[in-house]
Amino acid sequence: MKKVTITTILGIAALSLASSAVAQVKPEEQIKFRKAAYSFASWNMGKIKANLEGTYDAAQVKAAANAIAAVASSGLGALFSPGTEKSIGEQKTSVKPELFQKGDVVAKMAGDFAAASNELVKAADSGDVAAIKAAHGKVGTTCKSCHDEFKLR
Repeated sequence: MKKVTITTILGIAALSLASSAVAQVKPEEQIKFRKAAYSFASWNMGKIKANLEGTYDAAQVKAAANAIAAVASSGLGALFSPGTEKSIGEQKTSVKPELFQKGDVVAKMAGDFAAASNELVKAADSGDVAAIKAAHGKVGTTCKSCHDEFKLR
Protein backbone atom coordinates (compact mmCIF):
# COMPACT_ATOMS: atom_id res chain seq x y z
CA MET A 1 0.00 0.00 0.00
CA LYS A 2 1.32 3.42 -0.95
CA LYS A 3 1.71 5.89 1.90
CA VAL A 4 -0.12 9.21 1.41
CA THR A 5 1.72 12.12 2.96
CA ILE A 6 0.38 15.47 4.08
CA THR A 7 2.46 17.03 1.29
CA THR A 8 0.59 14.95 -1.29
CA ILE A 9 -2.78 15.94 0.15
CA LEU A 10 -1.82 19.62 0.25
CA GLY A 11 -0.53 19.41 -3.33
CA ILE A 12 -3.79 17.95 -4.59
CA ALA A 13 -5.76 20.59 -2.72
CA ALA A 14 -3.58 23.37 -4.13
CA LEU A 15 -4.08 22.10 -7.69
CA SER A 16 -7.84 21.99 -7.19
CA LEU A 17 -7.91 25.52 -5.84
CA ALA A 18 -5.61 26.78 -8.60
CA SER A 19 -7.92 25.41 -11.30
CA SER A 20 -10.93 27.24 -9.93
CA ALA A 21 -8.92 30.38 -9.17
CA VAL A 22 -7.67 30.69 -12.76
CA ALA A 23 -11.25 30.61 -14.00
CA GLN A 24 -11.77 33.83 -12.05
CA VAL A 25 -8.73 35.61 -13.51
CA LYS A 26 -9.61 38.20 -16.15
CA PRO A 27 -8.03 37.70 -19.58
CA GLU A 28 -5.85 40.83 -19.26
CA GLU A 29 -4.58 39.56 -15.90
CA GLN A 30 -3.79 36.19 -17.46
CA ILE A 31 -1.57 37.93 -20.01
CA LYS A 32 0.09 39.98 -17.26
CA PHE A 33 0.73 36.96 -15.04
CA ARG A 34 2.13 34.73 -17.77
CA LYS A 35 4.46 37.49 -18.98
CA ALA A 36 5.66 37.98 -15.41
CA ALA A 37 6.22 34.24 -14.92
CA TYR A 38 8.26 33.87 -18.10
CA SER A 39 10.24 37.03 -17.32
CA PHE A 40 11.03 35.62 -13.88
CA ALA A 41 12.20 32.34 -15.43
CA SER A 42 14.32 34.26 -17.94
CA TRP A 43 15.91 36.34 -15.18
CA ASN A 44 16.80 33.15 -13.33
CA MET A 45 18.25 31.61 -16.51
CA GLY A 46 20.44 34.71 -16.74
CA LYS A 47 21.60 34.27 -13.14
CA ILE A 48 22.68 30.71 -13.86
CA LYS A 49 24.48 31.78 -17.03
CA ALA A 50 26.31 34.52 -15.12
CA ASN A 51 27.41 31.97 -12.53
CA LEU A 52 28.65 29.58 -15.21
CA GLU A 53 30.62 32.34 -16.90
CA GLY A 54 31.90 34.06 -13.76
CA THR A 55 32.31 33.31 -10.10
CA TYR A 56 30.27 30.21 -9.33
CA ASP A 57 27.87 30.37 -6.37
CA ALA A 58 26.23 26.96 -5.84
CA ALA A 59 23.45 28.32 -3.61
CA GLN A 60 22.46 30.94 -6.17
CA VAL A 61 22.44 28.37 -8.99
CA LYS A 62 20.29 25.98 -6.94
CA ALA A 63 17.83 28.74 -6.05
CA ALA A 64 17.58 29.89 -9.67
CA ALA A 65 17.12 26.33 -10.96
CA ASN A 66 14.35 25.71 -8.42
CA ALA A 67 12.64 28.97 -9.41
CA ILE A 68 12.69 27.98 -13.09
CA ALA A 69 11.32 24.52 -12.31
CA ALA A 70 8.57 26.07 -10.20
CA VAL A 71 7.52 28.29 -13.10
CA ALA A 72 7.71 25.41 -15.59
CA SER A 73 5.57 23.16 -13.37
CA SER A 74 3.11 25.78 -12.18
CA GLY A 75 0.35 25.15 -14.68
CA LEU A 76 0.94 28.25 -16.80
CA GLY A 77 -1.15 26.71 -19.55
CA ALA A 78 -4.23 27.84 -17.65
CA LEU A 79 -3.19 31.43 -18.39
CA PHE A 80 -3.64 30.87 -22.13
CA SER A 81 -7.41 30.69 -22.16
CA PRO A 82 -9.64 31.94 -25.00
CA GLY A 83 -9.59 35.70 -25.15
CA THR A 84 -5.89 35.99 -24.37
CA GLU A 85 -4.64 35.44 -27.92
CA LYS A 86 -4.72 39.20 -28.56
CA SER A 87 -3.50 42.20 -26.61
CA ILE A 88 -6.08 43.59 -24.20
CA GLY A 89 -5.89 47.20 -23.08
CA GLU A 90 -2.41 47.86 -21.73
CA GLN A 91 -1.55 44.16 -21.63
CA LYS A 92 0.27 43.33 -24.85
CA THR A 93 0.90 39.77 -25.93
CA SER A 94 3.31 38.47 -28.55
CA VAL A 95 1.76 35.02 -28.80
CA LYS A 96 0.73 33.79 -32.24
CA PRO A 97 -2.94 32.80 -32.49
CA GLU A 98 -1.80 29.36 -33.74
CA LEU A 99 -0.77 28.49 -30.18
CA PHE A 100 -4.46 28.26 -29.30
CA GLN A 101 -5.09 25.82 -32.16
CA LYS A 102 -2.21 23.40 -31.51
CA GLY A 103 -2.90 22.19 -27.99
CA ASP A 104 -1.08 18.88 -28.45
CA VAL A 105 2.09 20.60 -29.67
CA VAL A 106 1.92 23.17 -26.89
CA ALA A 107 1.35 20.49 -24.25
CA LYS A 108 4.42 18.59 -25.45
CA MET A 109 6.52 21.77 -25.40
CA ALA A 110 5.30 22.61 -21.90
CA GLY A 111 6.13 19.07 -20.77
CA ASP A 112 9.59 19.34 -22.31
CA PHE A 113 10.15 22.66 -20.50
CA ALA A 114 9.10 21.14 -17.17
CA ALA A 115 11.23 18.01 -17.68
CA ALA A 116 14.30 20.01 -18.70
CA SER A 117 13.81 22.36 -15.74
CA ASN A 118 13.61 19.43 -13.33
CA GLU A 119 16.83 18.04 -14.83
CA LEU A 120 18.42 21.44 -14.24
CA VAL A 121 17.44 21.20 -10.56
CA LYS A 122 19.06 17.77 -10.33
CA ALA A 123 22.23 19.05 -12.00
CA ALA A 124 22.35 22.10 -9.71
CA ASP A 125 21.93 19.85 -6.69
CA SER A 126 24.85 17.72 -7.89
CA GLY A 127 27.18 20.72 -8.14
CA ASP A 128 28.63 19.32 -11.38
CA VAL A 129 29.25 22.48 -13.42
CA ALA A 130 29.44 20.60 -16.73
CA ALA A 131 26.08 18.92 -16.01
CA ILE A 132 24.56 22.26 -15.02
CA LYS A 133 25.80 23.86 -18.23
CA ALA A 134 24.31 21.03 -20.32
CA ALA A 135 20.98 21.11 -18.44
CA HIS A 136 20.85 24.92 -18.69
CA GLY A 137 21.32 24.59 -22.44
CA LYS A 138 18.46 22.09 -22.67
CA VAL A 139 16.11 24.44 -20.81
CA GLY A 140 17.13 27.23 -23.17
CA THR A 141 16.43 24.97 -26.14
CA THR A 142 12.90 24.26 -24.89
CA CYS A 143 12.28 27.99 -24.49
CA LYS A 144 13.63 28.74 -27.97
CA SER A 145 11.55 26.02 -29.63
CA CYS A 146 8.33 27.51 -28.28
CA HIS A 147 9.40 31.06 -29.16
CA ASP A 148 10.34 30.00 -32.69
CA GLU A 149 6.93 28.43 -33.30
CA PHE A 150 4.55 30.58 -31.29
CA LYS A 151 6.01 34.04 -30.62
CA LEU A 152 5.37 37.00 -32.91
CA ARG A 153 8.49 38.84 -33.96
